[in-house]
Amino acid sequence: MDRYSRQTLFPQIGEAGQKQLAKKHVLIIGVGTLGTQSSEVLARAGVGKLTIVDRDYVEWSNLQRQQLYTEQDAIKQIPKAIAAKEKLREINSEIEIEAHIMDVTPVELEQLVSDVDLILDATDNFDIRMMMNDISQKHQIPWIYGSCVGSYGISFTIFPKETPCLHCLLETIPIGGPTCDTAGIIHPAASQVVVYQTAEALKILTNNDQALRKKLVSFDVWENRNVQVDVAPLKNSNCLSCGPNATYPFLSYEQQTKTAVLCGRNAVQIKPPGKQKRDLSKIAEQLKQLGGEVKSNHFLLSFTIGEERIVLFQDGRALIHGTNNIEKAKTLYYRYFG
Repeated sequence: MDRYSRQTLFPQIGEAGQKQLAKKHVLIIGVGTLGTQSSEVLARAGVGKLTIVDRDYVEWSNLQRQQLYTEQDAIKQIPKAIAAKEKLREINSEIEIEAHIMDVTPVELEQLVSDVDLILDATDNFDIRMMMNDISQKHQIPWIYGSCVGSYGISFTIFPKETPCLHCLLETIPIGGPTCDTAGIIHPAASQVVVYQTAEALKILTNNDQALRKKLVSFDVWENRNVQVDVAPLKNSNCLSCGPNATYPFLSYEQQTKTAVLCGRNAVQIKPPGKQKRDLSKIAEQLKQLGGEVKSNHFLLSFTIGEERIVLFQDGRALIHGTNNIEKAKTLYYRYFG
């Protein structure tokens, strides 16, 4: 127990809490900006099993904030889940670490949540988050939402049957919005989200539910703002994700992002769920800051950067040219269009 001696000295955890941690299983979706940091915190804390999932590989732009990765990982383009697992093993060889290179859909989520005590959000898009929210409600597993961009971050702990779920708060999947690739991000903002997420995780995993923060927290580390909002009144008794007549809509095919390889065109079409109307002029201005070439009219915009060319239509549908790889196409779509 010497390894965790300073943690067990903290009376709210103690030796009993440490033994609880060793029996727990946490699923972390995404091993990027948030996932690398949160997985390291939980590994060092002695959580018995971590399952980490990511579909991407390490790139040079990741090294500024995704702290488990090295230049060699970027040079070799190692899948993030594999690179993270190797580093986490070096940090704590006593715990079990399971890594999956995959694009998460409801099918994968159903398989991943077996014996999971907590789900940690470290993904980069609301499509997956809404699936996570529904799977959490369906299987009665708490999860902790976290997101950051620029110098801004937000986090909220969601307990099935007790708190509003993400569907209650958002009602529909948000469309558009800045991403780390369009608005940038600074490391302290991500780290602050991780602080909130992992502190809540430790409370849940050591059965200290009474200490949980009941409010949604948002902050801007550059503008020195910190706000906590009581969202309890937003719990919707008719919510299709967490209400008494829940149907878990975001686990259904209709609410998922659709992809299709276009025959003979070396391109992938991506169609988001639901009806959308994207502000093409605003998106064009954001993309111009990244370099590359942007062309647009009233109906679509075309963005070319390096060997990548993406055509976005007003309804959110996009054609990703230059690849037949669906996972790569979805990564590019979320990277540039949120």
